[in-house]
Amino acid sequence: MLDFVVCVGGIYVCFLTWSTLQERVTTSTYGADHQRFQFTIVLNLLQAAAASLVGFIYIRMVQRKPMLTMTKHRWRRFFQVAMLSSAASPFGYMSLRYINYPTMTLAKTCKMVPVMAMNKVLYGRHYATHKYAVVAMITMGVSAFMLCKSSAKGIDVVENSAYGLLLVLVNLAIDGAVNSTQDQVFAEDAEISGQHMMCLMNLCSCVLMSLWLLNPLNPELSNAFQFLRTHPRAMTDIGMFAMCGAMGQCFVFYTLANFGSLTLTTVTVTRKFLSILISVFYNGHSMNTRQWLATSVVFAGISLDVYMKQAAKRVIVHAVDDKRPVSAELREEIDEAVAEDGPLEARDVQELVALRAGANGSEEPAAAVRRRRVVDVAAS
Repeated sequence: MLDFVVCVGGIYVCFLTWSTLQERVTTSTYGADHQRFQFTIVLNLLQAAAASLVGFIYIRMVQRKPMLTMTKHRWRRFFQVAMLSSAASPFGYMSLRYINYPTMTLAKTCKMVPVMAMNKVLYGRHYATHKYAVVAMITMGVSAFMLCKSSAKGIDVVENSAYGLLLVLVNLAIDGAVNSTQDQVFAEDAEISGQHMMCLMNLCSCVLMSLWLLNPLNPELSNAFQFLRTHPRAMTDIGMFAMCGAMGQCFVFYTLANFGSLTLTTVTVTRKFLSILISVFYNGHSMNTRQWLATSVVFAGISLDVYMKQAAKRVIVHAVDDKRPVSAELREEIDEAVAEDGPLEARDVQELVALRAGANGSEEPAAAVRRRRVVDVAAS
């Protein structure tokens, strides 16, 4: 019980602090000259560096495992994911100049839409019928939220622009390519874990962004250092922002490993809703009744998705508890009921099926059905 409280508390504290600092760093002004920190590549570089370092420490000191043996093919795949991830983040940061934080957070719940689209287009994957209903609810809710803007005079009316939403959609589209490529990497290479992806993908991102910033024709790095020298509070905010995101990822991995993906999904969904509440009440953003209803539709869609996943898992676990062997028919049930939700959701169920079936006399080892993927909660 104590482990569970620590895990949930760690996720809430780290990511609620992370979201608050993200809004502060990207939208607030610093110093007597009221300047904003507008150096998005530098911000992304610092976050990637913190994530890579914390991921390395987690692998070596918490898990006490060796690092992955790297080959040219693995480096190529990690750089491929890193390039997409590095391209996605600046669009999310830039969108906050044109939309407020609650709008961006709600819009990012549409992340499953581009992920599903990219998986279907790039890798030909199929999805259960309820997934399309969930996507429709989320899309309608976010669209209604944008159309039902408050008519009161204030900054929110100006901030929530179509251009800002377009930037978020670009961010989500590239994120969809990131997630589908990560899924493909995990499917190709069973030795790669989510922690390896966290450490090495962010390391590759650091290399790519450093090359971009060290370009003598690009003044962003020198301008960012000058800004941080003259505005030391910004340095503190950015450092805490980067470390909270990285530490939060470790709590995510530990929760997934010990309590399963349903618990993790529930925690992260409520975390997003709390992020909206904190932004509304702490930073004074306005939301009218219709926008609150639209927000409810979005989270109702997400809750439906969680419920359907749990229902599918119960069917599979009951079948295993009845001592049915891991036959071709049961494997088909597993694939149809779980695999379409992605390896994140499939991981704990398929391992449970294999372990319980092994206890019932099956010769199929748990490792044969183990699948892993990085958990992209911080960017969600």
